[in-house]
Amino acid sequence: MKIIDIHTHIYPEKIARKATESVRNFYQLRGSEEMDGTVQMLLDRGRQAGISQFVVLPVSNMPSRVHGINEFILEQTKEHNCFIGFGTVHADMAGLSDEVEWILNAGLRGIKMHPDSQRFTIDDQRLYPLYDAIQGKLPVILHMGDQRYNYSHPLRLRRILEMFPRLEVIAAHFGGYSMFSTARELLEDKNCIFDISSAMMFMQPGEAEQYIRHYGAERMAYGTDYPLWDPVDEVRRFQQLDLTGAEFDQIAHKTAERILKL
Repeated sequence: MKIIDIHTHIYPEKIARKATESVRNFYQLRGSEEMDGTVQMLLDRGRQAGISQFVVLPVSNMPSRVHGINEFILEQTKEHNCFIGFGTVHADMAGLSDEVEWILNAGLRGIKMHPDSQRFTIDDQRLYPLYDAIQGKLPVILHMGDQRYNYSHPLRLRRILEMFPRLEVIAAHFGGYSMFSTARELLEDKNCIFDISSAMMFMQPGEAEQYIRHYGAERMAYGTDYPLWDPVDEVRRFQQLDLTGAEFDQIAHKTAERILKL
């Protein structure tokens, strides 16, 4: 089975372990503690899992570090042809429009935001020029739905999807990490897709299949959320779902190929 992992994170080697531990602490999860956030471990474990391409997603909680992080991702995509790089932005940064233009010109393939850790809402009006600039050009992937916060509530995404109908959105974690049913209620009729990262382990047996068939496999994409989880374990978990061969293929690579125009 061909697999494209649409949701991974990598860090420079000198800070990778510290950054990974910070992510685990943010979620109050231990995850797969042997994962260290380095490029090499993603390549090693991803290849062992049978993953052929990786979408590498940056996030910066400090506006001043956005551009440097985006440059790191771009460098890694040039060094590893199996990487598909996204850029990031921050609502508080100066020159947000300039950074979006740089992302477009640099050849990065989308934009990643994590409203909960970056502490701005999906429907913050400062992001409207971003959404307008990239609709029809680049997809945006959003961390979604942590019930501890209101920054990434599915209702906020619903508003943006209604305001920017040509915006391609990947709503991570079945559209609502820790609030899957709320996402289903608010996003079932909206024009977005979902990734399955950081979700299956929190669902009851058979629940993931129910959500996949509710939305349709053509709206679902595979993701691991490395380094929080081990790609080998996550592929195994995915392959244990009760899905048809066509559904597996659609989620494993066809949805990603469509939205990323591969």
